[in-house]
Amino acid sequence: QVPLVESGGGLVQAGDSLRLSCTASEGTLSMHTMGWFRQAPGKERDFVARISPSGSRTDYADSVKGRFTISRDNAKNSVYLQVASLKSEDTAVYYCARYGRLYEWGERVSALFTSWGQGTQVTVSS
Repeated sequence: QVPLVESGGGLVQAGDSLRLSCTASEGTLSMHTMGWFRQAPGKERDFVARISPSGSRTDYADSVKGRFTISRDNAKNSVYLQVASLKSEDTAVYYCARYGRLYEWGERVSALFTSWGQGTQVTVSS
């Protein structure tokens, strides 16, 4: 496990955009599928997006497809989530996570991601 740190959240209005960042000060992210998950108050943590180690493959939850974009910069040991056209239902704590196995695309299952950050709050006002 490696400590991950998310940043970039905030309070925005509906329709606005944000760029969330995730980095690791120790350990490497480049050999792992990386994911973003979110958890709204009183709800379970849900899958948002994931990206393969090379960045060539991405996957999105239907609720964010076309509005969110996941990317990575392995040279900076960082992963990003560009969130656009925000809606009130996007309000949640957003978590970055590293998949447990090397070079494996894997599944959307949160339990298979073994390193997590503390999360960054995104609040969308309508």
